[in-house]
Amino acid sequence: MLFFAVLLPGMAAESESCNCSAWAANDPSGVLSPHSFNRRAVRHDDVSLRITHCGVCYADVQWTRNLHHDSVYPLVPGHEIAGVVTEVGSDVKGFKPGDHVAVGTYINSCRDCDNCNNLLENHCSNFVFTFNGVDTDGTVTKGGYSTHIVVHERYCYKIPDGYPLDKAAPLACAGITVYTPMIRHNMNQPGKSLGVIGLGGLGHMAVKFGKAFGLNVTVLSTSESKRDEAINLLGADNFVVSSDKNQMEFLKNSLDFIVDTASGDHPFDPYLALLKVRGTMALVGFPGEIRVHPATLNLGARTLSGSVVGGTKDTQEMINFCAANRIYPNVEVIKIDYINEALERLVNRDVKYRFVIDIESSFK
Repeated sequence: MLFFAVLLPGMAAESESCNCSAWAANDPSGVLSPHSFNRRAVRHDDVSLRITHCGVCYADVQWTRNLHHDSVYPLVPGHEIAGVVTEVGSDVKGFKPGDHVAVGTYINSCRDCDNCNNLLENHCSNFVFTFNGVDTDGTVTKGGYSTHIVVHERYCYKIPDGYPLDKAAPLACAGITVYTPMIRHNMNQPGKSLGVIGLGGLGHMAVKFGKAFGLNVTVLSTSESKRDEAINLLGADNFVVSSDKNQMEFLKNSLDFIVDTASGDHPFDPYLALLKVRGTMALVGFPGEIRVHPATLNLGARTLSGSVVGGTKDTQEMINFCAANRIYPNVEVIKIDYINEALERLVNRDVKYRFVIDIESSFK
């Protein structure tokens, strides 16, 4: 069967006038296909960057498939962005053409509330998501599965010289999401013990940070098959199958900290019981519900804490820390035309440990 495209009046002119090429989802099927649109012109406080790489986060699945019931189509996902500055506004002092920069999960905030004033912009009630958000001018934001992006300089981060751009992209979400609670709860104290629940894009970064901080790191996973990669590939000190009651019993009251990266529904009491007195468990995933017996917290004076990404100060600090300590995410680099297969593999947990799209090569 043959299909013929019909060019409607004005379509050619509209396509030619668009300044940004991308891939977008057009409906809740989540299937992405080529798309073009216009980015705004550079304002006095903006940075424009040529996107070279973009990480693939599970959020890309959630919004392309309208799992939150608020997706606006056509939707261009991607909020783990790395690239090269091509133009800066007249008032921009911190960046110049040629700089390597990253952009993360948000590209705007009110810049005037207590959270913004304390560089916790990720907690601003008016912060704007990098994609599928509504910016201050009323436009719907479009993300990093595209050839360039224009962002206020406050929400750009310098990537130190020599740090690979494909490795830098996942730092803007996966990296900062686990780094933030670790710093907040002083999980950077050498000699302390850290448990990491889940060994995906976030969990493997928590292991890397833990080792860089000098911690004794235990990976907690439901899958015995991940033991070898946890210990021999990522350098964890210990591996425990969380469904094995004997292994979990042996580990009770032994950990100072736990980072929980699991988003699926799971019990909390067995993990909290692994903490020492006054230990802390930081939740960075979004399970359907949290159920905890009060005694699990009260009798051990334990803390269950939540966290999401990080403010601009912490994000830049994290990127600098990764560069100084040669901490690199483990990535599988793909071209944009593989993205639909990659998203399916992400859903099926078939990636070690982060897909990164080579944007620059994909759009040549």
